[in-house]
Amino acid sequence: MSQQKVCFIGAGNMSRSIISGLVNSGYTPQCITASNPSQPKLDALHHDFGINITNDNMTAAANADVIVLGVKPHLMEPVGKQLSSLDLSEKLIITIAAGVTAQRYNDFFKQEIKLIRTMPNTPTQIGVGLTGLYASDEISQEHKALCETLMATGGEVIWVNKEDDLNQVIALAGSSPAYFFLFLEAMVQSAVKGGMSESNAREMAQQAALGAALMAKKNPELSLAQLRSNVTSKGGTTAQAIATFEDGNLRQLVDNAMSNCIARAEEMATQY
Repeated sequence: MSQQKVCFIGAGNMSRSIISGLVNSGYTPQCITASNPSQPKLDALHHDFGINITNDNMTAAANADVIVLGVKPHLMEPVGKQLSSLDLSEKLIITIAAGVTAQRYNDFFKQEIKLIRTMPNTPTQIGVGLTGLYASDEISQEHKALCETLMATGGEVIWVNKEDDLNQVIALAGSSPAYFFLFLEAMVQSAVKGGMSESNAREMAQQAALGAALMAKKNPELSLAQLRSNVTSKGGTTAQAIATFEDGNLRQLVDNAMSNCIARAEEMATQY
């Protein structure tokens, strides 16, 4: 992997996930710098991964080939204005924020920048994540390849053709680990209520989720409906559980949740 100097502006959970993916894949820690106003998160990153740390965004960005913007959407404008005095013409800027359009970054930085929007999810921290990527036609293949290489250290990457499609990525991959955690939480709570220990219940639920995901991954020729049917004997226990979910209109609930997720991303685009 090309050892470009990469700096992360912001040291939150998603920055940590990507840094972890980079270091665990063999990226040189000394080529990575994280900048953050508060020290504890920086100290943890330095301790865990051996990367460089600083409280000075300007120094971190000035010395980097790639700038990863890992701050909250409402902080993008002040960060952009702070860094706008730098010559960013030869730097690649990668943003991992939801809801802030590419055009807004040009406004924030007061110059035309080479920007790629990405939407990673937290499983990138353990190398099994998914990152959606969007770049305008002006972005070179070299920079697209560099971004893909960096983000692929945390798992799979998928390019989308339209910027608006990133909102679908948010609902389908970026936010969805929380959906599955909620479902696992509910399953464990039900089992504990029935008398099982929480540790045993969690082990069974998470292993079943892992196994189901791997079966779907390893059998792409089978539809998800067929995989579900293969587990569901007519008139059996699984059929009764599935019927309960269907009676509760689970599909519509999931559709509503994803639609609301997308709507919030679209709303954020008008706010920042």
